[in-house]
Amino acid sequence: SCALKPPKSSSSSSVSELNSLRRGCSPNAQTGRSKLQNKRATLNQQIIKQMRMRAGAENLLKATNNNKVKEMVLLELSYVNSDLQLLMGQLEGLNSSMEVYQNTEETANIPLIALGLKETKEIDFSSPFKDFILEHYSEDGRSFEEELADLMDLRQSCRTPSRSEAGVELLASYYSHLPLIESRFFSPTRQNGIFFTWYDSFTGVPVCQQNLLLEKASILFNMAALYSQIGTRSDRQTRVGLEQAIAAFQKAAGVLNLLKETFTHIPSYDMSPAMVSMLIRLMLAQAQQCLFEKMALPGVSNQFYALIRMAQEAAKVSEVFDQVHQFMIQTPIKDNVPLFWSTMSLVKTNHYRSMAHYFVAAALLDHELGPRDDEDQQEKMLSQVYDQLPEGRTPIDILKNKDERKRFGKAHIRRAVSGHEEALRIYSLCEHLTKLEALKDILKASHQRSLEKYSDFENEEEFTDYVDAPDITSKTEHRAEMEVPAATKVKVIDFFQRLGPLAIFSAKQKWTPPRSVRIYPEDRDEGFTLKGESPVQVVSLDPHCQAAGDGLKEGDYIVAVGKTDSKWMGVSEVMQLLKDVDEEGTEIQVVSLMDSNPSMPAKSATFCGNLPKTYSMICLAYNDEEKPLKNRKVTKKSSFLSWGMKNKMKSASMLNLPTMDHSGAIIMANTVCSLYVNY
Repeated sequence: SCALKPPKSSSSSSVSELNSLRRGCSPNAQTGRSKLQNKRATLNQQIIKQMRMRAGAENLLKATNNNKVKEMVLLELSYVNSDLQLLMGQLEGLNSSMEVYQNTEETANIPLIALGLKETKEIDFSSPFKDFILEHYSEDGRSFEEELADLMDLRQSCRTPSRSEAGVELLASYYSHLPLIESRFFSPTRQNGIFFTWYDSFTGVPVCQQNLLLEKASILFNMAALYSQIGTRSDRQTRVGLEQAIAAFQKAAGVLNLLKETFTHIPSYDMSPAMVSMLIRLMLAQAQQCLFEKMALPGVSNQFYALIRMAQEAAKVSEVFDQVHQFMIQTPIKDNVPLFWSTMSLVKTNHYRSMAHYFVAAALLDHELGPRDDEDQQEKMLSQVYDQLPEGRTPIDILKNKDERKRFGKAHIRRAVSGHEEALRIYSLCEHLTKLEALKDILKASHQRSLEKYSDFENEEEFTDYVDAPDITSKTEHRAEMEVPAATKVKVIDFFQRLGPLAIFSAKQKWTPPRSVRIYPEDRDEGFTLKGESPVQVVSLDPHCQAAGDGLKEGDYIVAVGKTDSKWMGVSEVMQLLKDVDEEGTEIQVVSLMDSNPSMPAKSATFCGNLPKTYSMICLAYNDEEKPLKNRKVTKKSSFLSWGMKNKMKSASMLNLPTMDHSGAIIMANTVCSLYVNY
C-alpha cells in the first residue's frame, strides 16, 4: 500500500525514510554470507561470458562451409562447454554451502537449508526518467535529481540487505515503491530504455526484461530467501530461537506463495511454478522440523503417552521431507536443484522415520499395561499409530500380551536401527553433506542409541517368531502453515509526488503542455466553476468570458495559480488563492487531458537461457563497453548445439507441477542452458 499525500516536505521525508532503511543494508559486511554472495556474482559473470563465447561459436559453425574452421570451432565448443560445466558445478557448491547460514553455536540440531539471494545489475534511472519527466510531464527533469538519487540508492541498498527484519523491511519498501514507479514512468505505449537483469539463483543464467514484472518477482524471491536465512541463523537451542525460526520459515513460504500466485510467467527457472511449489514445501517442512524440535526441547518424558505422541510427530516430519524429496527428483526440478538439497531431504526422511520407530519401541518395551492404567485410552492411542496391523493382531492384544508387546517393540527398534544406517549411508554419498560434522555426529548418536536399545532386548527367540513393524501414521498438534508477513504491505511515500496526484498524473495519461491563462475577477465570479479534490478541474465554463478567450477550456486542470503549485490543492484552497485577484488579474497554469488511441505496446525484451521467448534475446548481446542495446541485432534462431539437453525446450509458463512419483532416482543432471545470438 502507498501513502499518497501532498508533498509538505518531500526531501526531508525521503531522507528520513532512507536513513531508517540504512539499518537494513550492509554493503561492506565481510561475513561468510556476504563473501558467498560475492562469489555468486563473480560466477554469474563468468557463466554469461562463456555463454556468449559458445553462442558466437555456434553461429560461426552455422555460417561457415570450411571444414578446417568447423573442426576448430567444434574444438573450441568442447572447451567452452567443459568450462560451463565446471562453473555450474561451482555454483552448485555455493548453493550447498549450508554452514555459512547456520548459527555458529548450533551443534545439537540437524542443519537447515537457506536460499541464496538473487544477484542483479546496477541500474541508472537518472537519464531515462529525466527525459520522461520532460517529455511526458513537461517539467524540468533536473529538478528531480534528489528523488532519482534516493530511488537508485534504495535499489542499490536492496542488493546487500542485512539478515534481519530490517533487511526484509528494506526489500519490502522497494517492492512497495515499484507500483508507484511503474505508474509514473512505464507507459503502455513506449519503452524507456531501462533493462532489468537478474540471475537465476540455481543456474546463474541471466534474465533481462524492460518491464517491472521481473524486478517485482525477484524482490519477492529475495524477501523469501532472507526469511529462510533468518530461520537458519536462529538459535534453535532456545525456545525463543525456535519460535523465531518457525515464524521465519512460515513467512518465507508465504512470500513464495505470493510470488507463485502473482507472477506466473517469469522466464527464470528459480521462479517457475514447479520450482516455487517445491521451495514452499521445503520451507514448510523445515518449519515442521523446528516445531518438532520445540516439543523435544525440554526433553521427552519416558511415559507411554508422551512417547507415542512424539513418535507421530517425528513421523510427520519424515512425511513432509519425503514429499519435498519426491518434488526434488522430478523433471524439471531435478535438473537445477543441488544434489545436496535432495540428499539432505532424503537423510531427514530416514532419520525422523527411524526416530518415530524408536519412540514406539520405547513405549512398548519400557512400559507395561498396569492395573491403574487407562486401558481404553492406551488402546485408542496405539490404534491411531497404525493404519494396518498384521492379520490376527489388535492393539489391545499387543498392549496386554507381554510376549506380543515385546515382539512388536523389537520389530520397531530393528526398523529404527536399519533406518539410521540408511541415513548414514546416504549421508556418506554426498560430498557436500559430509562436510557437516554436526549432522554426522547427530546421525551416529541416534544410530548408537537405537543399537543400545536393541541390545537390551536381544535374544535367540526372535528368529522363531519374527514380525515386521508396521508403518507409523503421522500426526501433529501443530501444523506448519504459510504466513504472509505484514512487511509485504509497507506504506511508503512516493518519491515523485511533486509531479502531482498519481490518479491523474501517471504514465497512462497524456497531457498538453501547461498553458498560461489570465484570470480576471469577473471570470472568477461568473466565468467558470471548479470541482474535484486535487487537482481541481474547470467546469461550467462560460465560452464568452475573457478566460475562455485566453485559452481556458472545459475540463482543464489547474496546476498552478501565480507562482504557487496547486496540483495537490482542493477547491477551497484554489479559491482562496483566486480570491485575492485584483483588476489586473493573475495567471494560472492549466493542462488538458488528450484523447489517445494507444497502439499496441512495444514488446518487452526478455532473455533467459534455455527458455525461448517471443521477445528478443537481448541479454547476451548486452555489453556495457559496447554500443547501446537498441542498436544491436539479435536473433531468435535455434541453436545448432544444445549443451546438456536433447529434448525440445519449453518456456517457464509451460512447466507443470511434478507428480508424487516415488520411482525417481537421486540424480543431479547438468543444468540446461541454450542461448542464441548473432555475433
